[in-house]
Amino acid sequence: MKKLINRVDDVLSEQLQGFAKAHPEINLHPSSFYVTRHDAPVKGKVALLSGGGSGHEPMHAGFVGKGMLDGACPGEIFTSPTPDKMYDCAKAIDSGEGVLMIVKNYTGDVLNFETATELLHDEGVKIATVLVDDDVAVKDSLYTAGRRGVANTVLMEKLLGAAAERGDTLDDLVKLGHQINNNGFFYWYCTTGLHRTCCRKTLFYSP
Repeated sequence: MKKLINRVDDVLSEQLQGFAKAHPEINLHPSSFYVTRHDAPVKGKVALLSGGGSGHEPMHAGFVGKGMLDGACPGEIFTSPTPDKMYDCAKAIDSGEGVLMIVKNYTGDVLNFETATELLHDEGVKIATVLVDDDVAVKDSLYTAGRRGVANTVLMEKLLGAAAERGDTLDDLVKLGHQINNNGFFYWYCTTGLHRTCCRKTLFYSP
């Protein structure tokens, strides 16, 4: 597998800087390296936030904009973003109508978003989360905490983003998010194993 990168340690910062230069409709916040739409916070609108480990671009920064996410928190390669990054991003996009976090069912994501949610709640921010766990291939796997959140995440970001743009309330968006998650199923099969850039190793080979 070939990659166009300079230094592994600079992948996240360089890709976000390049992405922001190519897309003036988003703002990059370099202190914490999260992304928001340029007009955030949008008055009278519930804000949507998601995030996760980098390495699956254009997730999630590529889905920030009108009718989709208001903010995105990319972590390092295959690593959950930190709670302080989620906290900063949520504060930047909150208009007072509340913030809905779309969380994929990975242990690091769930724990860190939960911590950020508690911090925001303590400050009086209206905050809610919707969990995405559509991967039926690993429901009973020893290596996951239940079903992972994968392809349905994009559908949820788009559908909830459109609903938020038309003025749906935080409670309405949570209900819609559960409906989307409960009706989305994904089965993942890899023909080539994951290649870890940090250690230059392929984790497995399919026959």
